Amino acid sequence: MKLKLPPNVIFHHDLRLMVYRDRGILKQKQVKRIVDFLDKEEARTPKPFNRFTDMSKLDAIDLDFSFVFQIALHRRITYSKRKGPPIKSAFYVTSPGAAQVVRIHAFVTDHSPIQVRMFTELGKAAKWLGVSEETLEIDITSA
Repeated sequence: MKLKLPPNVIFHHDLRLMVYRDRGILKQKQVKRIVDFLDKEEARTPKPFNRFTDMSKLDAIDLDFSFVFQIALHRRITYSKRKGPPIKSAFYVTSPGAAQVVRIHAFVTDHSPIQVRMFTELGKAAKWLGVSEETLEIDITSA
Protein backbone atom coordinates (compact mmCIF):
# COMPACT_ATOMS: atom_id res chain seq x y z
CA MET A 1 0.00 0.00 0.00
CA LYS A 2 1.41 3.37 -1.07
CA LEU A 3 1.71 5.88 1.74
CA LYS A 4 -0.30 9.06 1.07
CA LEU A 5 1.85 11.92 2.29
CA PRO A 6 0.66 15.36 3.29
CA PRO A 7 2.06 18.35 1.39
CA ASN A 8 5.68 19.23 2.15
CA VAL A 9 6.52 15.79 3.56
CA ILE A 10 9.03 13.17 2.46
CA PHE A 11 9.10 9.75 4.10
CA HIS A 12 12.42 7.88 3.95
CA HIS A 13 11.23 4.30 4.44
CA ASP A 14 14.75 2.88 4.60
CA LEU A 15 15.71 5.30 7.38
CA ARG A 16 12.31 5.27 9.14
CA LEU A 17 12.35 9.08 8.96
CA MET A 18 9.65 11.62 8.13
CA VAL A 19 10.88 15.02 6.94
CA TYR A 20 8.47 17.97 7.04
CA ARG A 21 9.47 21.30 5.53
CA ASP A 22 6.76 23.90 5.13
CA ARG A 23 7.03 27.37 3.64
CA GLY A 24 5.11 30.59 4.09
CA ILE A 25 2.97 31.00 7.18
CA LEU A 26 2.55 28.00 9.49
CA LYS A 27 -1.09 27.81 10.56
CA GLN A 28 -3.20 25.41 12.60
CA LYS A 29 -4.52 23.73 9.44
CA GLN A 30 -1.04 22.53 8.40
CA VAL A 31 -0.18 21.35 11.92
CA LYS A 32 -3.45 19.43 12.20
CA ARG A 33 -2.79 17.78 8.82
CA ILE A 34 0.63 16.57 9.99
CA VAL A 35 -0.71 15.38 13.35
CA ASP A 36 -3.52 13.47 11.61
CA PHE A 37 -0.93 11.85 9.34
CA LEU A 38 1.22 10.87 12.34
CA ASP A 39 -1.78 9.41 14.18
CA LYS A 40 -2.86 7.34 11.16
CA GLU A 41 0.61 6.16 10.21
CA GLU A 42 1.48 5.18 13.79
CA ALA A 43 -1.77 3.20 14.05
CA ARG A 44 -1.07 1.51 10.70
CA THR A 45 2.48 0.37 11.33
CA PRO A 46 4.09 -1.17 14.40
CA LYS A 47 7.52 0.20 13.37
CA PRO A 48 8.33 3.55 14.97
CA PHE A 49 9.85 6.32 12.90
CA ASN A 50 11.72 9.51 13.70
CA ARG A 51 10.75 12.98 12.56
CA PHE A 52 12.58 16.03 11.27
CA THR A 53 10.80 19.35 11.00
CA ASP A 54 12.58 22.14 9.15
CA MET A 55 11.13 25.49 10.24
CA SER A 56 13.81 27.56 8.51
CA LYS A 57 11.74 28.27 5.38
CA LEU A 58 8.77 29.73 7.27
CA ASP A 59 7.97 33.43 6.87
CA ALA A 60 5.79 33.50 10.00
CA ILE A 61 4.03 31.29 12.54
CA ASP A 62 0.34 31.83 13.26
CA LEU A 63 -0.15 29.50 16.24
CA ASP A 64 -1.16 30.45 19.76
CA PHE A 65 0.18 29.00 23.00
CA SER A 66 -2.97 27.00 23.81
CA PHE A 67 -3.01 25.31 20.38
CA VAL A 68 0.67 24.31 20.59
CA PHE A 69 0.14 23.04 24.14
CA GLN A 70 -2.95 21.06 23.08
CA ILE A 71 -1.19 19.45 20.10
CA ALA A 72 1.88 18.53 22.16
CA LEU A 73 -0.29 17.01 24.88
CA HIS A 74 -2.26 15.06 22.26
CA ARG A 75 0.98 13.70 20.76
CA ARG A 76 2.31 12.77 24.21
CA ILE A 77 -0.85 10.88 25.15
CA THR A 78 -1.26 9.23 21.75
CA TYR A 79 2.33 8.03 21.50
CA SER A 80 2.51 6.88 25.12
CA LYS A 81 -0.14 4.25 24.31
CA ARG A 82 2.24 2.59 21.82
CA LYS A 83 4.56 -0.21 22.76
CA GLY A 84 8.11 0.08 21.61
CA PRO A 85 11.11 2.33 21.70
CA PRO A 86 11.02 6.11 21.95
CA ILE A 87 11.09 8.20 18.80
CA LYS A 88 13.19 11.24 18.05
CA SER A 89 11.65 14.47 16.81
CA ALA A 90 14.22 17.04 15.67
CA PHE A 91 13.27 20.62 14.88
CA TYR A 92 15.55 22.89 12.87
CA VAL A 93 14.83 26.50 13.83
CA THR A 94 16.26 29.80 12.69
CA SER A 95 13.89 32.30 14.32
CA PRO A 96 12.84 33.19 17.87
CA GLY A 97 9.17 32.50 17.04
CA ALA A 98 9.91 28.99 15.84
CA ALA A 99 12.10 28.37 18.89
CA GLN A 100 9.27 29.42 21.19
CA VAL A 101 6.85 26.95 19.58
CA VAL A 102 9.38 24.11 19.81
CA ARG A 103 10.18 24.90 23.46
CA ILE A 104 6.48 24.54 24.37
CA HIS A 105 6.27 21.23 22.48
CA ALA A 106 9.47 19.95 24.10
CA PHE A 107 8.29 20.96 27.57
CA VAL A 108 4.95 19.17 27.24
CA THR A 109 6.45 15.99 25.76
CA ASP A 110 9.37 15.86 28.22
CA HIS A 111 9.69 12.51 30.06
CA SER A 112 7.62 10.74 27.40
CA PRO A 113 8.52 8.33 24.57
CA ILE A 114 8.82 11.37 22.27
CA GLN A 115 12.31 12.82 22.52
CA VAL A 116 12.16 16.39 21.21
CA ARG A 117 15.29 18.40 20.43
CA MET A 118 15.71 21.80 18.85
CA PHE A 119 18.67 22.55 16.59
CA THR A 120 20.08 25.69 15.03
CA GLU A 121 22.57 23.68 12.97
CA LEU A 122 21.41 21.14 10.41
CA GLY A 123 24.49 18.96 10.86
CA LYS A 124 23.84 18.50 14.56
CA ALA A 125 20.23 17.51 13.88
CA ALA A 126 21.40 14.96 11.31
CA LYS A 127 23.94 13.51 13.72
CA TRP A 128 21.33 13.20 16.51
CA LEU A 129 18.93 11.44 14.11
CA GLY A 130 21.69 9.20 12.76
CA VAL A 131 21.29 10.30 9.14
CA SER A 132 23.30 12.33 6.67
CA GLU A 133 22.91 16.07 6.42
CA GLU A 134 22.06 15.57 2.74
CA THR A 135 19.03 13.49 3.74
CA LEU A 136 17.66 16.43 5.68
CA GLU A 137 18.42 18.92 2.90
CA ILE A 138 16.40 17.22 0.15
CA ASP A 139 14.05 19.78 -1.34
CA ILE A 140 10.54 18.44 -0.90
CA THR A 141 9.15 20.46 -3.80
CA SER A 142 11.49 18.67 -6.23
CA ALA A 143 11.30 15.18 -4.69
